[in-house]
Amino acid sequence: MTTVNVIGAGLAGCEAAWQAARLGAKVRLYEMKPSRFSPAHKFSGFAELVCSNSLRSDAPDSAVGILKAEMSELGSLIMESAFANRVPAGSCLAVDREGFSRYITEKISSHPNIEVITGELESFDTDALTVVATGPLTDGKMAEFIQGLIGGESLSFFDAAAPIVEKDSVDFENAFIASRWGKGEAAYINCPMTKEEYDLFYRELISAETAKLHGVDSDLKVFEGCMPVEVMASRGYETLLFGPMKPVGLIDPKTEKEPFAVVQLRQDNTEGTMYNIVGFQTHLTFPEQKRVFGLIPALKNASFLRYGVMHRNTFIDSPRHMTPFYSMRDKRNIYFAGQMTGVEGYLESASSGMIAGINASRTALGKSEIDFTKETAMGALANYISNQSVVSFQPMNVNFGIIAPLDRKVKGGKKIRNAAIGQRCVEKIKEIKEEFEL
Repeated sequence: MTTVNVIGAGLAGCEAAWQAARLGAKVRLYEMKPSRFSPAHKFSGFAELVCSNSLRSDAPDSAVGILKAEMSELGSLIMESAFANRVPAGSCLAVDREGFSRYITEKISSHPNIEVITGELESFDTDALTVVATGPLTDGKMAEFIQGLIGGESLSFFDAAAPIVEKDSVDFENAFIASRWGKGEAAYINCPMTKEEYDLFYRELISAETAKLHGVDSDLKVFEGCMPVEVMASRGYETLLFGPMKPVGLIDPKTEKEPFAVVQLRQDNTEGTMYNIVGFQTHLTFPEQKRVFGLIPALKNASFLRYGVMHRNTFIDSPRHMTPFYSMRDKRNIYFAGQMTGVEGYLESASSGMIAGINASRTALGKSEIDFTKETAMGALANYISNQSVVSFQPMNVNFGIIAPLDRKVKGGKKIRNAAIGQRCVEKIKEIKEEFEL
């Protein structure tokens, strides 16, 4: 039996290794930490969440909720850890980031079919059965090696992370705890602002100093789904009011009215001592973050446990190089997984690792690969990144636009229709699970 080599122990790599090992293949998992850390990583453990602790909506009528249900049905280690390390976040699935990483690290390290090898690789044997999950921050010799392997230009964009503040430093005289529309547990700290306070904040935000991007300033491509708050604000006065600072569905108990604007803080660890400023990904300098975000009344004396950062992400032109199995078109023994393939988001990355790991294990065991089809959320992402008719390829979150529509009409509106699509997707996954003995 051929061994499956998995390079990188992020969410995609861990899910790939877990699925391959679970299905009977022998796995070697290579991880550069703790020998070397990327600019965005801090923990020594596997599957580190960097940008946010939120794995987004749990709703069964949301595309990402459907993706979670599919992954759970197929025995996802990422989903198992997420539920085991869940923290309050209303209708969203948020986790204690360190607990999440620790859980996965322990599971992977103790699996009898997985051998963990630490140390940085600069290349790999292109004749070996390999899943490349080195992540969007891949650089140096490995980046050059992959560039030579795919034989074309890779693309890049910039990804920004939001600051984290200490809960005890939030001024609760100017904040209240609630979830929008009262959905789920009241889990968010809401920081209301009047029009006058918002006006001052907005003026200072759009004129604040940003950090320098060394050597790449002329080629700044910002992914729409993780846009820096200052870039968003520069698009117009009301952009934030319809985005991360929208007050709709939140009633300030002091005024019994919706505020003009609201900044939400979301719990970032199990202890509830750290809170993420929701939607405030930023590339402002650290002093400017403290000054400008301090204009939010509830954060006037906030202690920043982590300032927002911005880093360059790289993805390959997958429609030219990839199949819906996440293998290369001209080197079928080499699979890619994670954001490098052009899927965007933690769960999407993990789902790509799941498909790559399942198919790599089947190749190792002499079985045929599985096309999960556009009738599932997982398969829809795989088909999107491998669709050769795409003209201008950009990273993509899971969404209903890429999932195959129903073959029948459903009455009751969008939510009912989407829930029906979700039911169809999970039923299809169950069929695939049974047919291929997953």
